[in-house]
Amino acid sequence: MSWKWGTDCCSWEGVTCDMATSDVISLDLSCSGLYGSIPSNTSLFDLVHLQKLNLANNDFNLSLISSGFSRFLNLTHLNLSYSNFEGSIPYEISCLSKLVSLDLSSYTTLKLENPVMEALVQNVTKLQLLFLDYVDMSTVVPGTLKNLSSSLTSLSLSYCRIQGEFPKNIFRLPNLQMVRLKFNSDLSGVFPRSNWTNPLRYLEVSGTSFSGQLPDSICNLRHLRELKLYLCNFYGFLPASLGNVTQLAVLSLSSNSFSGLIPPSLSNLHQLINVDLRSNSFHGQIPDIMNLSRVTNLDISNNQLTGSIPSHGSGLQNLALLKLENNTLSGTIPSWLFTLPLLRYMDLSDNQLTGHLDAFPSKSLRKLYLTNNRLHGSIPSSIFELANLIHLSLASNNFSGIVEPYMFAKLVNLGVLELSHNSLSFGTTSKVNSSFPQIFDLSLSACNISAFPSFLRSLKELAYLDLSENNIDGQIPNWMWEVGKDTLSYLDLSHNFITEMKQIPWKNLRYLKLQSNLLQGPLPVPPPRLQFLLASNNQFTGEIIQSIFRSSTLEVLDLSDNGFSGTIPECIGNFSVLDLRNNRLNGTIPEAFAEANLLRTLNLNNNELEGPVPKSLVNCTKLEVLDIGNNKVKDVFPYWLGNLPELQVLVLRSNKFHSSMREFEAKQSFPKLRIIDLSHNNFTGPLPARFFENLNGMRNVGETERKLQYVGETFYQDSVVVTLKGAEIELQKILTVFTTIDLSSNDFHGEIPEVIGNLHSLRLLNLSHNHLTVRIPFSLGNLINLESLDLSSNDLSGKIPMQLTSLTYLSVLNLSYNQLEGPIPQGPQFSTFQNHSYIGNLGLCGFPLTKQCGKDDPPELVPTTSSWFDWKVAKMGYGSGLVIGLSIGYMVFATRRPLWFVKMFEKKHSKKKVRTRPIRRGRGRRN
Repeated sequence: MSWKWGTDCCSWEGVTCDMATSDVISLDLSCSGLYGSIPSNTSLFDLVHLQKLNLANNDFNLSLISSGFSRFLNLTHLNLSYSNFEGSIPYEISCLSKLVSLDLSSYTTLKLENPVMEALVQNVTKLQLLFLDYVDMSTVVPGTLKNLSSSLTSLSLSYCRIQGEFPKNIFRLPNLQMVRLKFNSDLSGVFPRSNWTNPLRYLEVSGTSFSGQLPDSICNLRHLRELKLYLCNFYGFLPASLGNVTQLAVLSLSSNSFSGLIPPSLSNLHQLINVDLRSNSFHGQIPDIMNLSRVTNLDISNNQLTGSIPSHGSGLQNLALLKLENNTLSGTIPSWLFTLPLLRYMDLSDNQLTGHLDAFPSKSLRKLYLTNNRLHGSIPSSIFELANLIHLSLASNNFSGIVEPYMFAKLVNLGVLELSHNSLSFGTTSKVNSSFPQIFDLSLSACNISAFPSFLRSLKELAYLDLSENNIDGQIPNWMWEVGKDTLSYLDLSHNFITEMKQIPWKNLRYLKLQSNLLQGPLPVPPPRLQFLLASNNQFTGEIIQSIFRSSTLEVLDLSDNGFSGTIPECIGNFSVLDLRNNRLNGTIPEAFAEANLLRTLNLNNNELEGPVPKSLVNCTKLEVLDIGNNKVKDVFPYWLGNLPELQVLVLRSNKFHSSMREFEAKQSFPKLRIIDLSHNNFTGPLPARFFENLNGMRNVGETERKLQYVGETFYQDSVVVTLKGAEIELQKILTVFTTIDLSSNDFHGEIPEVIGNLHSLRLLNLSHNHLTVRIPFSLGNLINLESLDLSSNDLSGKIPMQLTSLTYLSVLNLSYNQLEGPIPQGPQFSTFQNHSYIGNLGLCGFPLTKQCGKDDPPELVPTTSSWFDWKVAKMGYGSGLVIGLSIGYMVFATRRPLWFVKMFEKKHSKKKVRTRPIRRGRGRRN
């Protein structure tokens, strides 16, 4: 800085003086490296004629803003932004009544209290520019702002934690040119529907709670250049009048709830450069906006668009980024897309595009995503000429032919290659002087690979490798231990025929998937940073190594369906998922579940464990799934588990539980329990009415919970076995709306509690094979979502309640082997049930039984009503209702692969089948 003692200060850099009086009137010390604090007695405050002061981008060491600034009574411009002040903005700042521009933006903990804001608005009546970005305004009432100066041109309050409703009149200020309120998540508001005419050029409320429809009045903002409303709560149609805002260059409306058609009037916006409409609910076809020659970025992804991509678009000569993924677009990819001279990024994945790929004459492309479409034919050779390509994703299509490693030799910049789940065969042919790119992310799942590709030897920086669902057999070759030795973090070798893995040498490995192979012998020692280990459905034997349970990093451990033996150690790591089902483990369940642990799933089903349920499970406050079925656990009902706030699935079936369930306190409510299976135990006494009263997770399910969601996480999906029609069915994904109570095969007696009828979201109820007496309660007719009801093999008497005919989702009914009598009710669903639903009740008569009712017992009829269920279940193909059908048949609807998610078992299967070869499955990425 050119400040020299003894020289005229008016000549110093950053100093401006009045030409007549030589008084310093402007001081600009921004970005000057100033450090320390500004005390109240500094000589700076002697510059009483100062009109402009800029101290931005310095470091005042978290000091307070001095009240001495109030001495600058002539100050019109004050900028203290990003200079590392903290604390509260002093009240004295509001006394600078001549301020035209004020910028106090700060990345530190600077705070503006409401009284100071009120005084600022009241006293500073000529304010034109107000910038308070990142200043904590959480105590400021937004209504305070409504009296801001009519001279205001720019208002920036981003990241201020301001909350409440933003005053609408500010948008009408006559001189307003810029409003930026982004990322105040609790700030709500709406735009004016009328009288909105001003020179506004920049408007952003992204990341707020602004809502409502975008009004037609926006067409009056003829000077608007940038409109950014992403991550808000806007909804409804886009007004066609938006096409009249002809100066618009940036249109960002992503992550809202806009719907309807994208208005064709957008083609009038010839100044557009960036268009972002992603993550809304737009439907219909892509409008003809291909004449917008200035557009560089076009993103309409994650909507509900249909039809084909427009057949002409050569006018988009400046397009660099095109994102249309996750829609329902069909037809072929038009050839003009491959000729755009500046296109660097194209994502058309997750659509229904068909046909062949054309040649790529343009060489500018860097990232190409075509995953999950219906493209077929061979991969065009021109793709292998795209020397700038760094990411190529063609997975989950119908591409065919042989792909050889040498074809990629010219793609020297390629880092990510995804070819999984096609009809490709990945060859092994290499050529002299050709090399494979230094890829760090490689996905070749289901590529008909029979051995570890030799080109992997050269990939020293590999971080992600997926070779799942191939035909790789035998041992892992020794040279593989050197591939990505220091870099590999994700390895998926699942669903192959690998027989031996002696070591896991990758020291930075985080994710390892080995499930569904033929791996034998002991489990190798995992690397120290491993977080996810999935090794289910193999032939591992021996004891599980103790160190794996002491791991401080391992979150998900799935060793199910193996031959492990021995005991579970008392010391258990801080797992999120521990799945050891279907092994030969013995001893007791450990008592060492520490407080504040992260356990979400504990599945020990089908082992030889005994002893009681450990009381320390009450420390597992995040537990959602507890399955200890098919063991030798001996205990009374662990009612204290009702204190677990997140527990959704409780399976205790086929153990040695005993005694009455009457001991139950109101505070133990099982608030989220959706699946409970206590079948095949020795419980006695009456059914516990208080228990059913507290099952709030089985009462009315809100609309948000009705969405197709599953219990589990990205790398692990929970499963459960349910009994339906006497067969055990493993649902390898658990719908969150699937609710079931199975208390069958115990020694319960007495009446069925009426309170069960309050569990309106219940889907499956099985109380069979007990000693229940008296009548079937009428309240069961209130179970409007019930799909399966089994009360067979009890001592129930009386008539079948007419109320059951109102259960229009009921598709499985078993009332056999009771003492029921009288006519069988007739109604829409009851007409679908066969004789076996009623066998063993000698007093029943009427359809479908051959025994006719007498004159004193005419069949009770229910008026026939039309509903979607009359035909929906018939087409389901499983003889089951909606949720059961979705649970069992999910893959039929989604990917046409039912065997992957459903296994049918015999009633009392206990022996594990020896797997000689894995089941080959179809296309599609799996967890």
